[in-house]
Amino acid sequence: MPLHLIKLAVGCDSVKELKGWVAERMATAKKKGLPLRHVHITRMTPKREEELLAGGSLYWVIRGEIAAREKIIAIEPFRDKDGIGRCRIVMQPKVIAVSPRPMRPFQGWRYLTADSAPADLTKSSAASVASMPEPMRRELRDLGLL
Repeated sequence: MPLHLIKLAVGCDSVKELKGWVAERMATAKKKGLPLRHVHITRMTPKREEELLAGGSLYWVIRGEIAAREKIIAIEPFRDKDGIGRCRIVMQPKVIAVSPRPMRPFQGWRYLTADSAPADLTKSSAASVASMPEPMRRELRDLGLL
């Protein structure tokens, strides 16, 4: 059973915006002739790397709820120019919307077990949820209708 990570998408207001950020990074990578992969750099390196690479994803918390995920394809520890240990979490550049679930703020990243991870939204439900105004979607979720 895969293990996942969960992280706050700081400064991001919607799944649509997250998809835009990833698309922008991929366009820049393509222009520079770099591999098309989405990389997020963190300070700490996950210790349970094998479990994460066995089908795990990075789940993004956007504006107080788990809203999207990207499949993890590699974990690359490294030292920055100041000699500080860091970690690249390398993901497929495909953002997948998930069934929104409230999540309180936290620092860094956390492990998320497969049985605790929200289900992916189907294409049709993702489109209808994405087209709703954010306040309406949150209110429907709070009422248990979404």
